[in-house]
Amino acid sequence: MSTASVTGAILAGGPKALLAGTLKALLPLQDEPAVVRQVREMRKLCKEIIVVTDTPRPFFDVLDSSVRIITDYFPGRGPLGGMHSALRLARNPLVWIAGSDMPFVSAEEARRLMTGFSDGAQAVIPIVRERPVPLHGLYDSRCSEVVAALLMAGSESMEALLGRVQWLGVPAETGREPGAPDFSFEIHSQAEYEQALSLLVAARSTG
Repeated sequence: MSTASVTGAILAGGPKALLAGTLKALLPLQDEPAVVRQVREMRKLCKEIIVVTDTPRPFFDVLDSSVRIITDYFPGRGPLGGMHSALRLARNPLVWIAGSDMPFVSAEEARRLMTGFSDGAQAVIPIVRERPVPLHGLYDSRCSEVVAALLMAGSESMEALLGRVQWLGVPAETGREPGAPDFSFEIHSQAEYEQALSLLVAARSTG
């Protein structure tokens, strides 16, 4: 499957998308909002980029018009609700999904996942420290039907999704340079935000 067949989707909605009242996607990382950094990285692999959010207005000021900004069909249902909209509205058969709290998404890792798709696979998920990272995974857009069924049944669990689709786990690349940011790093607190800033400074200083 070619890169032209991949949509990149950033989930940027809901209460967990906030840190101290600010959308994590709009937190400044050096000289740009986190979402701008994510979009630039996704464009290395994806022809189409989607941002899913229940507060679209702030994104119009930082993203160019080529980025599609969509809202949830199932508002307030967490990442699974955002996944449903991304999968349902993607124009490509394969969707690379990431959370807005993951500033170091990696097109290289996503490209490695593409090689795992085969007949019967509905998703390919990176494995980091022996655990799946579903929010840096690649999904067949037809998974939207499974996600919708879970949401209508009252479930918001990513684990439940993995229990309902045929997925393949691919161990993450372990040969990164020392100190290089981990693509699975997530910002959940002020301390982790400050850690992300420090990682960027360290990565820049080492080239």
